[in-house]
Amino acid sequence: MTAARVRAAFVDAGVTGRLHAVDLDHPEREVSVGADTPVVLASVFKIPLVVALHHSGLDLTRRITVADDRSTGPTGVGGMLDPVTMSLRDLAHLAVTVSDNAAADALVDVVGLDEVDRTLRELGLERTSVVHRARDFMRTMAEDAAPDELPAALADPVVLSRLRALDPDRTNRGTPRELTTLLRHVWGHDGCAPVRRAMGLQVWPHRLASGFPFDDVRVAGKTGTLPTVRNEVGVVEYPDGGRYAVAVFTRSASTAFTLPAADAVIGTAARLAVEHLR
Repeated sequence: MTAARVRAAFVDAGVTGRLHAVDLDHPEREVSVGADTPVVLASVFKIPLVVALHHSGLDLTRRITVADDRSTGPTGVGGMLDPVTMSLRDLAHLAVTVSDNAAADALVDVVGLDEVDRTLRELGLERTSVVHRARDFMRTMAEDAAPDELPAALADPVVLSRLRALDPDRTNRGTPRELTTLLRHVWGHDGCAPVRRAMGLQVWPHRLASGFPFDDVRVAGKTGTLPTVRNEVGVVEYPDGGRYAVAVFTRSASTAFTLPAADAVIGTAARLAVEHLR
C-alpha cells in the first residue's frame, strides 16, 4: 500500500521515481519502489567518493592547490577566481555540503576512480560505479548535444535522449538499494563520522528535508541534479532513536530547470516511506 502511495506521488509530480528506504537498526524493514533499477547518480557520486577518501589511508590534512584548470561550478572552489589551497578533508566537506564540483574533482585526482570502485566492491556494492569526474558531465553533454549549443539544447527532448550523462549504462550509476546500503555503512563506521557531519550540514533543504519540517528531526543528505534528473540520498533521525536511510531518484517529464513539484516529491516520497517504517 505504501509503495502504491509513493508511486502515485511520483505520478502527480510528473516524474518517474525510484526509492528505497530502510530502518538502519532493523534492516529487514524496508520500502521499495524500483529499488534495484539502475539510476543516474549525478552529484550523489560525491558520497562514494568521500567514503573512498576516508578508507584510503591518506593523510586528510594534506593540503593541495586547486588552480586555473579546476572544474567549474556555481558553488565553493568551483565558483572562485583565484588559486585555493586547502586540505583533503576540507575539500571533502565542500564537495558534500555545497556540492562543489572543483573540490570533488580535486579529490578524484588524488584518490583515483579505481580506488573509489575498489572501495565500493569491498562494501558489497556491485552495481554502483563512478566512471568519471564532475567536469565530464558538461564535457560529454556538449559533445553529445553537438551541433546544437548548450544550454539551450538541454530543453530539447531529442538532444536529452542522446546524452551519456543521462544514461545509467554510460555514466556514474547505482541503484537506490545499493545507495542505502552505502548509507548504512556510513552511519555504522567510526571512520565515516566526517561524512555524516558533512551530510548533516548540506545547505539544500528543498528535497529530502522538506518532507520532515520538524525541529527535532535531523536530516542528513546529498542531492544530485542534471537535466530532468533530481535525486537525494540521506538519513532521517528521530529523537526517539529511529534512523532511516532513504534514497530517491527521479526523472522529470518536463525539461524545465525549475520544477518545484519534482523537488518536493522527493521529500513527500521519503516521508511516506519513513512513516510506514515507523
